[in-house]
Amino acid sequence: MKNVLLPVLVVFSISLRAQYNVNLPANHWVDSVFNTLTDTQKIAQLMVVRLSSIDGATGKITFYDQQVEADIRRFNIGGICLFQGGPKQQAAFINHFQQIAQTPVLVSIDAENGLGMRIDSVGGLPRQMMLGAVQDPQLIYQYGKTVADQCKRMGIQVDYAPVVDVNNNPDNPVINDRSFGEDPRRVAELGIQYMKGLQDNGVLATAKHFPGHGDVSVDSHLDLPVINKSRRELDTLELYPFKKIFEAGIGGVMIGHLYVPAIDSREHRATSISINTVTGLLRKQLQFKGLSFTDALEMKGVSKYFPDGDASVESLIAGNDMLCLPGDVQLSMGKIFKAIKEKKLKWKDLNMRVKKVLTAKYQLGLSDIQPIDTAHIVEDLNKDVPDLYRNVAKQAITLVRRNDRPFPGPPAKRVAYIGFGLTADNAFSKRMRDDFNANTYYFDYGLDSVKAAAAFELLRNRYDMIVIGLHNINRFPAHDFGISAAALQLMQKLDHQPGAVTFVFGNPYVLRYVCDASVLMECYDDNDITQAVAADWLNGKFQAKGRLPVSVCNGLKAGFGISFFRGALPEAPPESAGLSMEKLLKIDSICKRAIAMQAAPGCVVLVAKNGQVVYEKAFGTMEYNKVEPVYPETIYDLASVTKVCATTISVMKLYDEGKLDLHKTLGDYLPWVRGTDKDSLKIWDIMLHQAGLKDYIKFYAETLSKDKDGAPLPAYYTSIADSTHTIRVANNLFIRDDWEDTMYSRILTSKLGPAGKYVYSDNDFIFMGKIVEALSGQTLDQYAYTNFYMPMGLSTTGFKPWKRFPLNRIAPTEQEVAFRRQLLRGDVHDPGAAMFGEVSGHAGLFSDAYDLAVIMQMLLNGGTIGGHQYIKKETVEYFTAYHSDISRRGLGFDKPEKDNATRREPYPCASASPLTFGHTGFTGTCIWVDPARQLVFIFLSNRVNPQESSRLSSLNVRGNIMEDVYKAMQ
Repeated sequence: MKNVLLPVLVVFSISLRAQYNVNLPANHWVDSVFNTLTDTQKIAQLMVVRLSSIDGATGKITFYDQQVEADIRRFNIGGICLFQGGPKQQAAFINHFQQIAQTPVLVSIDAENGLGMRIDSVGGLPRQMMLGAVQDPQLIYQYGKTVADQCKRMGIQVDYAPVVDVNNNPDNPVINDRSFGEDPRRVAELGIQYMKGLQDNGVLATAKHFPGHGDVSVDSHLDLPVINKSRRELDTLELYPFKKIFEAGIGGVMIGHLYVPAIDSREHRATSISINTVTGLLRKQLQFKGLSFTDALEMKGVSKYFPDGDASVESLIAGNDMLCLPGDVQLSMGKIFKAIKEKKLKWKDLNMRVKKVLTAKYQLGLSDIQPIDTAHIVEDLNKDVPDLYRNVAKQAITLVRRNDRPFPGPPAKRVAYIGFGLTADNAFSKRMRDDFNANTYYFDYGLDSVKAAAAFELLRNRYDMIVIGLHNINRFPAHDFGISAAALQLMQKLDHQPGAVTFVFGNPYVLRYVCDASVLMECYDDNDITQAVAADWLNGKFQAKGRLPVSVCNGLKAGFGISFFRGALPEAPPESAGLSMEKLLKIDSICKRAIAMQAAPGCVVLVAKNGQVVYEKAFGTMEYNKVEPVYPETIYDLASVTKVCATTISVMKLYDEGKLDLHKTLGDYLPWVRGTDKDSLKIWDIMLHQAGLKDYIKFYAETLSKDKDGAPLPAYYTSIADSTHTIRVANNLFIRDDWEDTMYSRILTSKLGPAGKYVYSDNDFIFMGKIVEALSGQTLDQYAYTNFYMPMGLSTTGFKPWKRFPLNRIAPTEQEVAFRRQLLRGDVHDPGAAMFGEVSGHAGLFSDAYDLAVIMQMLLNGGTIGGHQYIKKETVEYFTAYHSDISRRGLGFDKPEKDNATRREPYPCASASPLTFGHTGFTGTCIWVDPARQLVFIFLSNRVNPQESSRLSSLNVRGNIMEDVYKAMQ
């Protein structure tokens, strides 16, 4: 018997990683439990019964808890399957059942898109068709992990997911948007990631519906679908995802109710009760060793032809391990014992399956079961749903038409929104009014063609942009997805109007009705989250990355989606660069905890390895208690990262060109410092922050009133720019032009500290910025743009972003009380940089994470990227090396502490090699490059919103994330 069980143990130990600390070895526990079972109890261990159902007509839930309890007490049934009902009530039932059960009960659920698919009070997650549009495998893994976390919180061990049916029939009435799509390879890839997310976190995944339910025209809940394909066709399409996910180590499979003559031609012989399918194809040919579950035996696809317990018998004869929803347990039990007596079933085979089920229970932790804590259970089940849904929506939304026009384009003056399927406002229509001052119209599916013609006349030629939203679409294709003929007529006329933009909020197969639309966006679902994401896209806050999971019409085939070239860094799965996807997810937890503890309202993390972006995620919102989400494309104030990504790289280029000598002095380059004690300061010492300059000067202090109000004085500021006040320091606040000279005078007259002492100073880099300008003949922002940002294709990196982007693209910094007395958004946070005209060598640069990563990758590559040499390799190596005996600094660059190996608080993290270089920024940013590991790490946040907080540092958020990146490489 041990030889028989060994493959099962191997399957489960690989898939579920033996995560549980139990006292008995598996074989010992399994044998000890098995030996307590009567013959009736052994058969009952192979049955899964339902806990509840819902009346389709009334919507009322019926619980079968008394019947389930009776089945547990009388038969010792093996499992229950959760359906409708509230979390607390169902958790209480599970606790009770586990308490009274002689053998721990295996709890399962059909939760393809999370527990919200079945359990009330829990938000649902996106369906698999929407996941099929996502190009980031990490997000699918995270999806599986989130579902696993929900299951474990509810005491569930098995999820009947993922669906790996290939939906190659657009009119499929039962699978359709439950599938990842029509490409068997994509279905396999995404199914494996979902499976890993479940099983790496202790929940058994179940691939379904074997051997493939995607090409049917009949719902197996109602009748037996027929698939008339050759075995060769099945092998290349339907069976492909199952083969791959079996190879990847999935622990469970669900057998569908399908009639496939190429596998078993016996009349009405569903695959779920076919020995050719289960034993022949699944076990012998495909070598699947895990648990097999039947689809629900109460479904008409099998019960129509094998009623009253006959399906249970036939399922076991076919070779299944567990019988899902067999109906009357006693009736099924009687017929099974009759089949044993008639030698249609053998105890040897049944005992092996019982032990297999017990092995699964052991591996899933049921040998040491703990009661479910019902406190805060609803909150716990929902806590990750909104963020995950939003991330999927951002990654899935697919631009499929744009007719060669730039979109989003310049703001339109006259905007209309027409919501099809609406009779009142929804989140999208409200955003259209709020964001675009749009006139909103609703066209219900009950309106006729006369109303459609009138609506067209009302709308045409009156607006610069007509936004069309298709809402309240049925999930399945019958009756044109519930869209009226009049609505289709009007929509097809409007989507050819100049400036028309069409959004489909639902099943992508609906695109076939609007294939020729001028600008066409597929959103996959219709709720507040997807509508908000669509509105953000229309505002230009992020670029669409999704690709169609299915073909919908000519030119719009599966895999199609319009995306835009971002730059020199391609995206790649973490595993391709040697990083663990599972370990990288720890970054998510750190960021979410930091936001919860108000270290920052939001952040973006980017990791590039070997020249490829392997992790790029946004977390949180622009401000606390606001709904405006952060995107990877969100632009942040970089603060002192300016010193590296504007000033130092400019200095390096001038050094390359022989225009700058590091051993000359300030006076050699800046005539206006001559005759002061700053004249003889060496550039070398300034770049190392050891020239003795004062760390910081509060330039604005003397320009404010001395009373409690502390307002900017009219002697220095005006609210409107004029001929003598052209320097903007914030919105509606301009400083006297001649005050810039006064600020330089304050630096020149400031007291010098002792030479050879490390003092991190903004004034060092204010001087270096002016040297760049003196040597180049350009302002610092112009020089950096001309020589770096523009040729590198960096669209977001630069100074004064308020001139180039709508403010909703830019993360706000401080609600400044003492000086500018406003929320700073798009204006530089640093007061001194603002007073210098928002361009300074020490602060003022803004960027998104990706563009910053391109700059740092250029340095990692030895000054080269995209086939262009920006800085000489030897110059990069020279500037980024240690150059001080009294600090950790390079020339312009920050570096790891030299004693990190013994340091209590390593900087920037324990695993950073001595070759590492980068910088941090006051607003909550950092950039680091480790040439030893070919690593680029970017972290952007606005920790100073609404006011400065030290929690980002006290929690060591940046260092902990960076260290976890190294751990993911181990």
